[in-house]
Order: sequence, then C-alpha cells, then structure tokens
Amino acid sequence: MILWANKWYRSGMAECKPYVTPIEERLKMTKASTAAKVDTTLYRSVGGGLRYLVHTRPNIAFIVGYVSRFMENPKEDHWAAVKWLLRYIKGMVDQGIVFSKTDGSRLQLTIFSDADMAGDIDGRRSTSSVLVFLGRLQFHGCR
Repeated sequence: MILWANKWYRSGMAECKPYVTPIEERLKMTKASTAAKVDTTLYRSVGGGLRYLVHTRPNIAFIVGYVSRFMENPKEDHWAAVKWLLRYIKGMVDQGIVFSKTDGSRLQLTIFSDADMAGDIDGRRSTSSVLVFLGRLQFHGCR
C-alpha cells in the first residue's frame, strides 16, 4: 500500500481537485483496449488498497470491482478510471455515517435495484447494481 501511496503523491495526485462521482458517467472499458500499457505492479497495488477500502466505504464497491477486472493487463484508460476514483475518495475523506439514538424510530430501509442487460463489453454478460438506504443515508451499494 505504501508503494502506490508514494507514487500517487509524487505524481501530483495529492494536489488534484476532487470529483463528486466515483466513476465517469456511462464509462465502458474493455480488456481489448489499444491504449498504452501501465505499470502492472502499481495498478495491482492501488487496486488491492481500494479493495480493502471497500470495507469501510461500500459506495465504491461497484467501480472497485470494475477496475479490478483489468489487473492482468492494465492500460491507460483503466488507470484513468482508477485515478478518477482516487480523486472521488479524496473529496469524501471527511464524510461518514453517524447514527444517533433519536434516529432509531424514524429510520426507513429502502432498496433500489437496476440492471444493464449485456452491458459487459468483453463477455456480453448482464450487470446489476443495488443501492441500500437507511433513512436518507446510502450505506451499501454493490454489483
């Protein structure tokens, strides 16, 4: 984790402006990308750190799973998606969920589901997502 953190800091990402979404809208990536290759060790290191971070920030689970598909042979466009996610995380560092004792009687569980039939470019598989809200707070999102 320290390897990617040091390279991330030296690459200028520490001073970047944060994004408000974890992924670019309608982003489609493929393993057959013709973009230039990137450092596989760095990509895997960042991906591993992001997979660990999903435990405390489930709202990034979908995109972390998506970029993890390309760990075998990462390209520039895959790396751009990872950097987008890192910029989103930078803007979310001070945010979290706090439950108070008075909220218990007013909380309502709401679940939304969506699917993209044959949306995976490589395998033409269907993908789906689930968002779970407790009251007004999203506390789970997964694919």
